[in-house]
Amino acid sequence: MSQVSSSQRAAGRLRIPTQPSAGGRRASTQPSRRSIGRIVAWVYVAIILIVTIFPFYWILRTGLSSNDALSVKPQSLWPVGFTLNGFERVLGLVHGNATGTVSALDTGDFLLYLRNSTLYAALMTAFVVFFSTTAAYAFARLHWRGRNLMFSLFLVALMVPGIMTMLPNFVLIKDLGLLNTIPGLILPGALFSAFDVFFLRQFMLGLPNEIDDAARIDGAGPIKALFRVTIPMTAGPITTLSILTFINTWNEYFWPLLVTNDKSTEPLTVGLASFQQNAPTVAPDWSGLMAATLVSALPMLVVFVIFGRRIINSIGFTGIR
Repeated sequence: MSQVSSSQRAAGRLRIPTQPSAGGRRASTQPSRRSIGRIVAWVYVAIILIVTIFPFYWILRTGLSSNDALSVKPQSLWPVGFTLNGFERVLGLVHGNATGTVSALDTGDFLLYLRNSTLYAALMTAFVVFFSTTAAYAFARLHWRGRNLMFSLFLVALMVPGIMTMLPNFVLIKDLGLLNTIPGLILPGALFSAFDVFFLRQFMLGLPNEIDDAARIDGAGPIKALFRVTIPMTAGPITTLSILTFINTWNEYFWPLLVTNDKSTEPLTVGLASFQQNAPTVAPDWSGLMAATLVSALPMLVVFVIFGRRIINSIGFTGIR
């Protein structure tokens, strides 16, 4: 017993050299790998930002240039012949460029197209949000026979490409005599939007059922509960849906091109195309067109920058249950 104890004490006084573990080597190389990965990630983000922002810069550069200078130095990265004439003509402050040439943009129709786009997008947003909210409430909060089956059939509309319904809608609007009218623009899409209904329904399913019980105890019917309880609690997703609908309607081109051919109803997207096609000069008025394009896109950029975080948060919170 004493021999064992003495041998153990002797071994404890000895210092046995140890080999560095493989984990230690990995720990030493891990920071360098993280730094390399971080550099690669930042380079990737920088490339994406450049690719995304450069078209907007090129539009601004062209809008701040003169048409004569653009024909001489079209490849310049900076504004050539710097001038604000394009933006002044878009806003109706002046007519004609510095050389006295008048283009299709100088007819003063830009503000008319801007008014049509604002009216078209505002009415479409109001109708879509209202009918989508009521339909989503019926699918999420009301209990009726065949609700889930009907919603499954309703979602089939998400699988139908929008281009497939263009021709039937055009024939319907033509037969109703609504061509070149604001109702003809908004009616086909205002009463039915499968994605919008699905978007709001998913959020309403997450609301506690106790609020409906409390509303019924207080004597509130389904309509009163919708406007007094459900809609206030769904204000975030409704705001998000309104912004997305307004932006999509503002950028719509093909459908307005089909049903309108008059300045009184054509939105801004169709008007910009007509400016390019009807230019009486030999070359298109690129300075004026790019200035008009930037002015028309600027409101949507501002809206998305201000409400972008709300849109992302609402979509992430809604989810698919």
